Amino acid sequence: MTISILIADDQQMIRSAYGMILGAQPDMEIVASVADGSTAVREARRLRPDVCLLDIRMPGTDGLEATRLLAGPEAPDPLKVLIATTFDLDEYVYRALRNGAHGFLLKDGSPALLVEAVRAVAADNALISPAVTVRLLRHMTDAASAAGSGKPADRRRGSSRTRPAALGLPLTARELDVVRLVARGRTNEELAAELHVSLSTVKTHLGSVQRKLAARNRVEIAAWAWENGVCTGQDTRGAATD
Repeated sequence: MTISILIADDQQMIRSAYGMILGAQPDMEIVASVADGSTAVREARRLRPDVCLLDIRMPGTDGLEATRLLAGPEAPDPLKVLIATTFDLDEYVYRALRNGAHGFLLKDGSPALLVEAVRAVAADNALISPAVTVRLLRHMTDAASAAGSGKPADRRRGSSRTRPAALGLPLTARELDVVRLVARGRTNEELAAELHVSLSTVKTHLGSVQRKLAARNRVEIAAWAWENGVCTGQDTRGAATD
């Protein structure tokens, strides 16, 4: 199936670059390219694209408000929004996710990450830029630790979510390798290169990890890894022979 995409950014050069990168993919089609949030909302409601790729700072209605209107809790028929911005301020990240965004990318990310993020969002998964993933997940961990100790969580940092289930089936050594790299924000292509395996093998491992952890997406896999010390090598309870 072809993924239809709406691009909204006030810079023509950025819109053109996104259009060339995404339009070159055999499974993607650019259905609209607009320069402001108000037009993005109007065209998105008219065209119903599979993914709305929005900048944050745009004239009039900004990308965060456009996200709320298109994907927020009050949207009558929510669309899938992916934020792409130059700014990685925590306030922007949290507000975008609260407003219903499925993903948050920085514009200095690789074309491969942009393509993977669009595919992930279209598949109803989530993908957050590697540059903000570690900070965001550490904040989640801080909030979870505060909740467990009975101390009030920092509301400026905290982010509510449903945790993956406790580890019921053991992860293999290779699956733990995959989990660590996911927690570091690696794309599937980067996972395959670093582990010297095929892309299909990476996807197989990810599917197995999601089933074992009852995780809905990569963000929950990464959150589980940080909360259980997998990234720092503190946790070996889940390891099994590969």
